[in-house]
Amino acid sequence: MTKSVTSADSSGQPKLLDRVRESIRVRHYSPRTEEAYVYWIYRYVRFHNVRHPIEMGSSEINQFLSDLAVRGKVSSSTQNQAYNALLFLYETVLEVPVGKIQGLIRPKRPKRLPVVLTRDEVQAVLRNIRGIPWLVCSLLYGTGVRLLEGLQLRVKDLDLSIGELVVRNGKGDKDRVTVLPISLSEPLRRHLEWRRKLHDCDLAKGLGRAPPPEALVRKYPTAQREFCWQWVFPASTHYVDRQTGKEYRHHLHESVIQRAMKIAVLQAGINKPATPHTYRHSFATHLLEDGYDIRTVQELLGHKDVSTTMIYTHVLNRGGRAVRSPLDRLGTIGQSQPK
Repeated sequence: MTKSVTSADSSGQPKLLDRVRESIRVRHYSPRTEEAYVYWIYRYVRFHNVRHPIEMGSSEINQFLSDLAVRGKVSSSTQNQAYNALLFLYETVLEVPVGKIQGLIRPKRPKRLPVVLTRDEVQAVLRNIRGIPWLVCSLLYGTGVRLLEGLQLRVKDLDLSIGELVVRNGKGDKDRVTVLPISLSEPLRRHLEWRRKLHDCDLAKGLGRAPPPEALVRKYPTAQREFCWQWVFPASTHYVDRQTGKEYRHHLHESVIQRAMKIAVLQAGINKPATPHTYRHSFATHLLEDGYDIRTVQELLGHKDVSTTMIYTHVLNRGGRAVRSPLDRLGTIGQSQPK
């Protein structure tokens, strides 16, 4: 008899996806990882006609992942994410070793160069953004942080006196330090003054909570209402947490910045598919142009391997070599054009 994955069984055991969520939360994985893993496990079960994973193994995993590559035409990174979700399901939740998956069809991983804006283009885009989105975009370019890393900054992560920004729980669950532009000190100071007034208003209404890390809640229950733990860039509304029933203020949603960036790029007349992440690519490329060594840029970006950072030395064929086309050395190109 096929076991159900969507409801509790006769012994009262929690449903499979609830067990997955619980295992993920115990290990303090990010909400996005939880969402992705649950999604892929659900897709896997549906692909095999709602059979319980305990009744399946490496052969069924192979069929599912290969189908993603052949019929679904997913990227290599997407297939890897699905594989990691199923590996977590079997080896962590079900405690069943998967072993090596033989004959898995892998999508080709294309090598692509990142989109990079010139310094003039960065200025042109920023001139067409206003308010908090301008401050966020300026921070992305000035620090090299990812969009979500910037939006998840808390007040305590900014040190305006020494020009330092701390990224907490970045990609790979790592902390790192990056430079905070001096030119943003005054705009950020004014923004934090406004942020404190907003927080004081929330406290007066019995609100003022920002979701802190779970371990901190257990040790310091009142920390979630302290100003230092508030989001630097807050959302305009509150939400009710399903587990606690309390109201929290979330950080600004990514779509707000993405929309502002898209409009600004169009208004600036730039014919590049630039997104907020383009600021990170531009930050790295411009630092290398300014003569900073690759290891320094690697640290600021938080790359695990320097080979990841090396992509920026190829964007403009520079990276210390300063390659110049031989055509540019002729000097009289316009005079020799055919009539």
